Amino acid sequence: MTTERDGLTRQGFLGGALAAAAALGGSAAQAAEPHRRPIPSSGEPLPVIGLGTWRGFDVGPGAAERAPLREVVTTLLSGGGRVIDSSPMYGRAEGVTGDLVAEASPRPFLATKVWTSGREAGIAQMRRSLSLLRTERLDLMQIHNLLDWRTHLPTLRDWKAEGRIRYLGISHYTESAYDAVEAVLRAERLDFLQINYALDDRAAEDRLLPLAADRGVAVLVNRPFGGGGLLRRLAGKPLPDYAADLGCASWAEILLKFVVGHPAVTCAIPGTADPGHMATNLRAGTGPLPDEALRRRMAATLPA
Repeated sequence: MTTERDGLTRQGFLGGALAAAAALGGSAAQAAEPHRRPIPSSGEPLPVIGLGTWRGFDVGPGAAERAPLREVVTTLLSGGGRVIDSSPMYGRAEGVTGDLVAEASPRPFLATKVWTSGREAGIAQMRRSLSLLRTERLDLMQIHNLLDWRTHLPTLRDWKAEGRIRYLGISHYTESAYDAVEAVLRAERLDFLQINYALDDRAAEDRLLPLAADRGVAVLVNRPFGGGGLLRRLAGKPLPDYAADLGCASWAEILLKFVVGHPAVTCAIPGTADPGHMATNLRAGTGPLPDEALRRRMAATLPA
């Protein structure tokens, strides 16, 4: 799941001055070179900021509904981003994404998930995802919430060998399942892990992020804004003194820089349906990133 609860977060607290700064930052994001991290299993570099499609892309076929989403995708790709993550459980998001990226350039890195039980049901769901996303070869397929993972993993390995997918992985967003996630990471060779991680949700720091680094597994981070609640909580609070050193004009940029500042994180995928927010997110993937000492300070001084 990837969302920032657009419209309830930033516009309410940036204020006129910060909104203007964010707008300027949007232009800078398109011009600045984004940070990239390699996928450990291949060395292929990915920009550290991508796009999630939960909720925001679950819309109908109307031009008015889709126009801002088309601009979001254009902003992502023209600003140097690549990763777009979706799922069959995101309603109409896969189909909308497929329509919007059908003629996009450059080609995005498309990721989705399998979330069902049984081998044949899994194959049918994955085939439908490829059809909706309008591609014969998917960049990343993830077994969501480890549902029937022992059944699906051999299928994903077969599909990877056949060239139907380029990478395979697992995803989860429930901390109570992290022991099970850790066990799978230790037992199986995977390309990707998608997991929650945010300045107010650092449970993955203890074992999962270090283990992913040790095992050579790329990490996609969903909910980098704490599911939206953290941004709402920070509404109206002044930016910390280190914001200028990081080149941040908003709390959203600070939260993203904290996440992608972790060396085990390959790419954060905040969801948005707002082109301006997409530009701001991209800006967080450029310029200075916090080192470990600053990241510890950021966590210790997060406003209550």
